[in-house]
Amino acid sequence: MRYAVALALVVALAGCGSAPGENSLQRDVEAITAIGVTGVQARVVDGGGDRVAVAGKSDIAAAEPVSPNGFFRIGSVTKSLVATVVLMLVGEGRLTLDDTVQQWLPDMVRDNGNDGNKITVRQLLQHASGIRDTLPDFDTPENYYRFRYQVRTPEQTVAAAMRNAPDFAPGSGWSYANAGYVLLGMIIDKVSERPWYEEVRSRILEPLGLRDTRWPGDSPTLPAPHAKAYQQYELDGPLTDVTEVVDADASGGLLSTTADIGTFYRSLLGGKLLRPEQLALMRTTVPVEGVVGQIWPGIRDGLGLFSVPLSCGGTYWMHNGGQEGYITDTGVTEDGRRSVVVSMSTALAVGDDFMRSKGFEQERAATALVDHALCAE
Repeated sequence: MRYAVALALVVALAGCGSAPGENSLQRDVEAITAIGVTGVQARVVDGGGDRVAVAGKSDIAAAEPVSPNGFFRIGSVTKSLVATVVLMLVGEGRLTLDDTVQQWLPDMVRDNGNDGNKITVRQLLQHASGIRDTLPDFDTPENYYRFRYQVRTPEQTVAAAMRNAPDFAPGSGWSYANAGYVLLGMIIDKVSERPWYEEVRSRILEPLGLRDTRWPGDSPTLPAPHAKAYQQYELDGPLTDVTEVVDADASGGLLSTTADIGTFYRSLLGGKLLRPEQLALMRTTVPVEGVVGQIWPGIRDGLGLFSVPLSCGGTYWMHNGGQEGYITDTGVTEDGRRSVVVSMSTALAVGDDFMRSKGFEQERAATALVDHALCAE
């Protein structure tokens, strides 16, 4: 489930006078649990070392502590890895950003005003395709239990999206589209003649030694240790255990840890994965429209990365992930030398008024943590 992308791209940037030590990080993770999030782990890595702070419980029934090395579903953070593979293939001359969907996936995008001849790889990467998602409706505990083990092929996900008219003509607007990254995964399959997750493994995970980043396939479970995931479906309502779910496509299907995610982003921004030309393309941004842009002035979308203003000046790069109870916030400096990753094992209810919701308060605290960690001297 990727609904959390929009709400998790919300920020309330705070001042950055705190020292970068463990006490500051610990205060910030405890501020998140004070809102009602059951468990938090946060990791900051820079020239001063590797600092981790945890708060809350990994299982509210058993009162188990949160592991600093626990696995979680990274949701749409997966998109940054998929975009990196696409840009690697571009750098090798095996496809171009101006290739159309129709060239690689004939007749996959059509009907109801959708046209694969008019949508490019670049537009898929930058959410400028106009494709409108159709996702499983996990809006109640009953629907979660109904759909959580449902296996969907990429073709089924795209076909469901094609039942909708596009939000706008390709290239004329911005709208977050998970189906666009499902299509990118299918394009990687065609170009490389291997599944997208195998390309991620061989091109990124193995070279960087990221042994704890995994594709779960059709398994609904996570490796140990992990915190259970909880979803609040109504404001001030009870928490539902939503740990088990089958969702492993290219828009958000990977499992990982805070250590692996931080290493990936530092390596990416530090120039260890992409050639300079492709990294520059990835960092070429456009304004973000709609609710996200209204709530977070200044945020811009690159190719699988977002740039975000820092309260102490400059910007950082990130992608957020949200998948059934697990929400991940990330941040890495322009030079790739400092990273912060925070994993939360609860998604609090959004409610009708987003700006006053628990979900917004949760994200405000998480993104303040990221800002403090990256601004600290």
